[in-house]
Amino acid sequence: MSLKNILAVALGIFSAIGGFVDIGDLVFNTQAGATFGFQLLWVVVVGVLGIIVYSEMCGRVSAVSERPVFDLVRERTGFGAGLATLIASEIVNLMTCAAEVGGVAICLQLLSGLPYRVLIPLAVVGLAVSSWVLPFRWIERVFGYLGLCLLVFAVAAIKLHPDWGRVAHGFIPGSHVGGSTAVYLYFVVGLLGAAMTPYEVYFYSSGVVEDHWGPKDLGLNTVTSVIGYGLGGFLSFALMIVSAVLFLPRGISPQFLGTPALAAEHAFGQVGLLLALVGVLFAVGGAAIETSFAGAYNLAQFFGWNWGKKERPAGAPRFTLSWVAIFALALLVVMTGYDPVKLTEYSVIFSVVALPLTYLPILLVAHVNGKLANFFGVFYFIVILVIAVAAIPLLLLTHGGQG
Repeated sequence: MSLKNILAVALGIFSAIGGFVDIGDLVFNTQAGATFGFQLLWVVVVGVLGIIVYSEMCGRVSAVSERPVFDLVRERTGFGAGLATLIASEIVNLMTCAAEVGGVAICLQLLSGLPYRVLIPLAVVGLAVSSWVLPFRWIERVFGYLGLCLLVFAVAAIKLHPDWGRVAHGFIPGSHVGGSTAVYLYFVVGLLGAAMTPYEVYFYSSGVVEDHWGPKDLGLNTVTSVIGYGLGGFLSFALMIVSAVLFLPRGISPQFLGTPALAAEHAFGQVGLLLALVGVLFAVGGAAIETSFAGAYNLAQFFGWNWGKKERPAGAPRFTLSWVAIFALALLVVMTGYDPVKLTEYSVIFSVVALPLTYLPILLVAHVNGKLANFFGVFYFIVILVIAVAAIPLLLLTHGGQG
């Protein structure tokens, strides 16, 4: 492997690690840790393996065909099924983007002390300008690398000296204590949904095409997916561990986005708090850009418009208008004053309901994958069907995990 390829692998892995955590992971991992301690760590493993399987599958399909997954979905599944997938994905993308925008505004408020309402439009303008000005790779790198500040949670998890025996036991599915079965299952669904959010695979496959990956890059695709998302999953472990150590014994429910940062402050003082807030800001901001672009990619690829971040706006006007419109709609949603954390919970649960519509077409077009990849793809699709059926009833039954 040449030095250029090694560097590309390293940069891709680092950006994937920093870009893995979004507002859904922050909300569900910290709340799960504060409610059930280490007992749900095994769910994170299942979710991370799932996003690795489907991201690698999407990247492989796109690299071999040199076409993005949603383009193939429209061709192979027909207009009706493709339209249903498109509508479901766009609703989830908008809800997720709005939650991420609200998260960015909250971080800016905590860092600056300025009014939240004033910072919402500033956050949208900043994200839109970054999306317009920065090249595709630099969007991934800037937000991914600065999102690596979240590693402060990993260091804090070690410094807090948890009972590592109990932590290890949390990776084994089994009976639980400390909450009702319904709430436990609600967090199982939520953690899986947060880890396997549909926009990630659509954005990833479109990026493969934008970067002109081909069959020769299949190794790079596998390494980036497995190691990048795998190591990114450790950030989710860290969030749950610090929440279990600090919040559970004190009866603190992290209902505010800034609450997890207090764990870093507890371990490292003001420096830890600053690193945590910067990490959350860029991780959530990067996710907001990804969701807006994922929505625009899906629309353009479904209707056959010219698309691509590397295209000049005049060369792909409808694609550009689409991601700008998603940001504008997200702004309107957040300006209503609805709590971004609650919006996150709903967006994750509804994304779970939409997961079968997202991943079944991927399986149908994944003819270039081997038997092992297809086996795991089918296995995870069965898991997805089960949690999709359970998602809404558990949301209503537990009042959003409140019991």
